[in-house]
Amino acid sequence: MKQNSSFALKGNVCFSTDKNTLVSREHAYVVCENGKCAGVFSSLPEKFQGIPVRDAGDSLIVPGFADLHLHAPQYSFRGMGMDLELLDWLNSVTFPEESKYSDQEYARKAYSIFAEDLKKSETTRACIFGTLHVEATDILMELLEKTGLKTFVGKVNMDRNGPDTLQEKSAEISAADTIRWLDSCTGKYQNVKPILTPRFIPSCSDELMKKLAEIQKHYKLPVQSHLSENPGEVSWVQELCPESSFYGDAYRQFDLFGGKDCPTIMAHCVYCPEEEIQLMKEQGVYVAHCPQSNTNLSSGIAPVKLYLEQGIHTGLGTDIAGGHSLSMLRAVSDSIQVSKLHWRYIDSNRKPLTFEEAFYIGTMGGGEFFGKTGSFLEGYEFDAVILDDTYFPHPQPLTVRERLERLTYLSDARCVTGKYVSGTEIF
Repeated sequence: MKQNSSFALKGNVCFSTDKNTLVSREHAYVVCENGKCAGVFSSLPEKFQGIPVRDAGDSLIVPGFADLHLHAPQYSFRGMGMDLELLDWLNSVTFPEESKYSDQEYARKAYSIFAEDLKKSETTRACIFGTLHVEATDILMELLEKTGLKTFVGKVNMDRNGPDTLQEKSAEISAADTIRWLDSCTGKYQNVKPILTPRFIPSCSDELMKKLAEIQKHYKLPVQSHLSENPGEVSWVQELCPESSFYGDAYRQFDLFGGKDCPTIMAHCVYCPEEEIQLMKEQGVYVAHCPQSNTNLSSGIAPVKLYLEQGIHTGLGTDIAGGHSLSMLRAVSDSIQVSKLHWRYIDSNRKPLTFEEAFYIGTMGGGEFFGKTGSFLEGYEFDAVILDDTYFPHPQPLTVRERLERLTYLSDARCVTGKYVSGTEIF
């Protein structure tokens, strides 16, 4: 990895400025100054004359993508068990695999594959679930640190409704292990930070949630979990927490549902009632929309257009391994496709996502969780991806925007030929 204080990339530049606006500039320069974007220019301003320039030729240059939800230990079995619904899939496929991460040698082997593939992808920032194993989660953080990507990683908490091989023995042990993990990793890494990770309400007793709330306040941690993904899951939460008004209320009762001091990501949000949506908006909760996973596990179609219209923070997640592809470009195209089905079959009054909106939530929308990231607006952290679309030749002339849209649907890992995070060259 190489870091320059000031440099420029030259190519066909595309970036969002808001959810409705996608700027495209042919043969332009995007300038990095001390890790921040200094702007996009048709020619280099005088003050930047003489800085190093990486000429990407006719390639596309876009901001880095933020993956707001994925499970690192599940990368080993992506594309498997896709004929099952969520709860059956967890019990028959996911939990047995995650149990293997008690073996540190296995964890290092599996996480090395995951970290290397994530490094090569379009993703520059990610929020990642580990397992409940402290040592394996440390290994994951160590390997991700070496990639240069900016990530949040969580040691999972689960003290109920898991198999004997993947369930913490008590709320006390779960909390103690979480504190042990936090004390060992806080401040240790430059690129990787801890995030509190109760798996979901069915996996965490009330006693554990109370203890996690105390830990969250003491360490001032963000939180990630799951919300209203599957009808069976939603009904189960109501049985487990009869005093709660809705799924999100079960988190809110423990002060683990957003708010000024608790930045929170909730993945899926497919079946949120109006009260839950309003609370998400009031608390500033981030929705991690996972279209591929929701399709694979027959969960449903999240009303992502509604969330954008309501001003709710919205990003995308690959949700490996409910989702089978690590590609955030694929997540962008999937989000458009499922929104068309939502419009056609669920709510004809709410139009599908536009390409501009989908690209926004994959970059700038999800990037907001990390601060000013996901755009080439001046002052944003310089995260950039160079995409080569020559693997897909075409006979007709195309605009830069058309090329980006086309590549979003056709892309594979070969297209990613350059990557920068906070001004540091990854490759």
